[in-house]
Amino acid sequence: MALLIHLLACAFGLGSWVAVNGLWVELPLIVNTLPEGWELPSYLTVIIQLANLGPLLVTLMHKLCPGRLKEHIVIYSILSIGVLSCILLAFFWDKTTVVAGASHSTAFFIITFFLSLVDCTSSVTFLPFMMQLPAKYVTTYFIGEGLSGFIPGVIALAQGVGIAKCVNSSQTAGNNTGENMWSIHTVYLPPNFSTEVFFFFLAAMMCISLAAFVALNRLPRTYELSTENLVPDTVASVSYGLENPGAETDGEGVKGQCEEAAQSRRLLAAPKHSVYQLTFIYFLVVWVNAATNGLLPSVQTYSCMPYGNLAYHLSAALASVANPVACTVAMFIQNRSLVFLGVLTALGTGFGSYNMAMAALSPCPLLQGSVVGEMIIVLSWLFFTGTLTYVKVMVGVILRDRSHNALVWCGAAAQMGSLVGSVTMFPLVNTYQLFKSGDFCNTKCPL
Repeated sequence: MALLIHLLACAFGLGSWVAVNGLWVELPLIVNTLPEGWELPSYLTVIIQLANLGPLLVTLMHKLCPGRLKEHIVIYSILSIGVLSCILLAFFWDKTTVVAGASHSTAFFIITFFLSLVDCTSSVTFLPFMMQLPAKYVTTYFIGEGLSGFIPGVIALAQGVGIAKCVNSSQTAGNNTGENMWSIHTVYLPPNFSTEVFFFFLAAMMCISLAAFVALNRLPRTYELSTENLVPDTVASVSYGLENPGAETDGEGVKGQCEEAAQSRRLLAAPKHSVYQLTFIYFLVVWVNAATNGLLPSVQTYSCMPYGNLAYHLSAALASVANPVACTVAMFIQNRSLVFLGVLTALGTGFGSYNMAMAALSPCPLLQGSVVGEMIIVLSWLFFTGTLTYVKVMVGVILRDRSHNALVWCGAAAQMGSLVGSVTMFPLVNTYQLFKSGDFCNTKCPL
């Protein structure tokens, strides 16, 4: 029975952030088809912020009508919406409509909103349900939550990416001359399996999560219920932060996002920090979340696509894998030194600055067209995600040991950073168009 519950808890955790994580790693194939093109990630960051309506409503229900909200009904609802949305996404992700005289991916945006609503709301509903079980099963749930970011990244790597090639095509210049005009355009070879198949895979993972929840909810409660706090001392949430902005809306949701690493035992007394140290800690929270959830994801296409689809594909997929790996490292190697975390933040910011600089230079960044340039941009995104994720984890651990209120403010600061980062970049990308897109074959860059 114990092994079965462990498997069910892990499978249940898969549904926490798998949809949003899957969307991010699939973007390298989507941006070449949808009319928004390279601007698409900036839209997604804002949509995910809007999806925080879900956890906000759950929080208000808990505060205004204590005990009235049935968590199992909410979980059934959001998981069912997640399954349906993934299926609809497989059929309608490339359908467009004309809005204000321009073609837009209306269906994709609407379905993405509901997927984001599911994942954001899971942060304030899944954990409270899991606390009905003993702490050892909550540990397994967090393993499943980490896999919700890891598995889509691995599947995306297996999917591969369509290699671009330049093709000459001709068209008649005029009715009288009969001459043909030749032009070069970019053609992308198909990946190992289609985007539709990938979305059906996401739907399958959501179905597994839903089935696991049904089984967990119907298991006989023959064991002693847990009476510990929401997150046990021996576990940590390893959910994808880029892709998971804004779920920290109340005490329970905060712990699901900020308590991403574990320590062997809770300190009996809260650590003492000066006002300056606390200010620095919360500055780290704001800045790291702004960078990882808003500023850089909005321009990832501009920093990677000039190097080719393969560079963008590897950057997105490996970054998705780097997040849970960094959280796992933080579970075993913990360094709470504020000096160390400050240095690590500066290092991660340096990688992010390089990524931003390459985006600003788009469509002609440094070392374009060379293998070295592709390797550097992929590694830069990998280390950017890994280093700042570790900082996020350790800051969450520090504030968790301080007090419950400190975690609440951690969630508020993280949400504020994510919101500011997303809202700042959206007009820069879409209104002022400070970042320029290009074409693989027709962009002429100076040597």
